[in-house]
Amino acid sequence: MLLTIDVGNTHTVLGLFDGDEIVEHWRISTEARRTADEWAVLLQGLMGMHPLLGEDLGDGIDGIAICSTVPSVLHELREVTRRHYGDIPSVLVEPGVKTGMPVVTDNPKEVGADRIINAVAAVELYGGPCVVVDFGTATTFDAVSARGEYTGGAIAPGIEISVEALGVRGAQLRKIELARPRSVIGKNTVEAMQSGILYGFAGQVDGVVERMARELADDPEDVTVIATGGLAPMVLGESTGIDEHEPWLTLIGLRLVYERNMARG
Repeated sequence: MLLTIDVGNTHTVLGLFDGDEIVEHWRISTEARRTADEWAVLLQGLMGMHPLLGEDLGDGIDGIAICSTVPSVLHELREVTRRHYGDIPSVLVEPGVKTGMPVVTDNPKEVGADRIINAVAAVELYGGPCVVVDFGTATTFDAVSARGEYTGGAIAPGIEISVEALGVRGAQLRKIELARPRSVIGKNTVEAMQSGILYGFAGQVDGVVERMARELADDPEDVTVIATGGLAPMVLGESTGIDEHEPWLTLIGLRLVYERNMARG
């Protein structure tokens, strides 16, 4: 089985693949100061929870694929694979790793590994042209051409960042639960904030993907819009521009990149 690890700024998502099927997954907080030894203990604990695996990561795991938006965490995970699981083939997605996707931006090396991984999975599952909307710490929009090229994207503050900013900077506002209000017109401060966040982000998504679709194809209807990320379910019901929801898009992309690099080796 293949262990995939997607390290985001706020959360880390781990997935266990048996062939093409994801059979287990976990979500933990991202801690930039977690050491390689602490990661090894954590991984052993999670693996021990699965009935098909033993407490040792080497029992049943025959490959590891990792991407990280946090450089310090990537460094420690590299140490984990080297020191604790050196006999298990591993792929850490960084510049120089084969993804199979051309990146036609001004500086390809500055594009986050998770965004390329998402695009790889999107093309594999849905074909191009397409737009990936990832609802994470930031809300990212990534555009892929009909030829399967990563052409660029957009980055906006994420939903949780916006909620926290309102609570901190608004003198009479506070941090609220991310939930759907009774109506668009809020009857109290909490509902008014929930309405502004939910419907504001839905409108943002629809506006950005509509403009991207017009640039990607002569007929914008040919562009598939895929949503992913932990906060995607909040917006799905209110957005008219999202065609598909794939919660494990990044993990699927990691599996694909792992397979491509192992085949090359």
